[in-house]
Amino acid sequence: METAEHLICLARDGRSLADAAAEAGTDAPVPTCPDWRIRDLLRHAGTVHRWATGFVTNGQLNPRRPDAEPDLDGDALVEWYREAHALLVAALAEAPAGLTCWTFLPAPTPLAFWARRQAHETAVHRVDAHSALGPVRDTAAPPLGTGLAADGIDELLTGFHGRERSRVRSDAPRVLRVRTTDTDDVWTVRISAGPPRTDRTAEGPADCEMAGPAERLYLALWNRLPPDALTLTGDPETARLWRERSAV
Repeated sequence: METAEHLICLARDGRSLADAAAEAGTDAPVPTCPDWRIRDLLRHAGTVHRWATGFVTNGQLNPRRPDAEPDLDGDALVEWYREAHALLVAALAEAPAGLTCWTFLPAPTPLAFWARRQAHETAVHRVDAHSALGPVRDTAAPPLGTGLAADGIDELLTGFHGRERSRVRSDAPRVLRVRTTDTDDVWTVRISAGPPRTDRTAEGPADCEMAGPAERLYLALWNRLPPDALTLTGDPETARLWRERSAV
């Protein structure tokens, strides 16, 4: 996806997140994140938005921790989130193509990184917010889209799980294939005692394959859907290893 497409998704999903949070109320539990209520989701997402905005607007070259989450609740918290989201969208839309600032995953440019990362941060948490409305209202949420979902799978596999901190490790080498059934995208994840290595190919044998429509696969890989939402073939131990160790 291009940066402009990521910005469109970021703007859409942030508004949808806020609207669902306002409808559910800040005390509503979040089924996709059992330890959270909507207030926790809004505080986290808004704090991350403001953290990202700081790098973009200040051209900050060194990492820094996010600020403390606000002690807000109710309508004031929803409005605080809306403001954080709007500031982020504006910062990215107005940033120069040659922006230089700190990033933490490979990307063509810092601007491309932050637009992509925040688009997916917001998409996943938009799903969390809608889950608080209950299954009937949740199904009325607009789809994330196959393009965004496939792009997010790629970011997770080649980005997050290409880092030293990935916990997906195995003394015995394993190969996991991840395949979308509604696009032509496929990834082969080689698991070993070191960080996983992912290729965007279907070459060679695999011990296990996870397959499904891009959006369902995206949400399952981010632990927002149960494993039975996917078609699993091959070694169940490889699938279990992924489920137990892949949380970011």
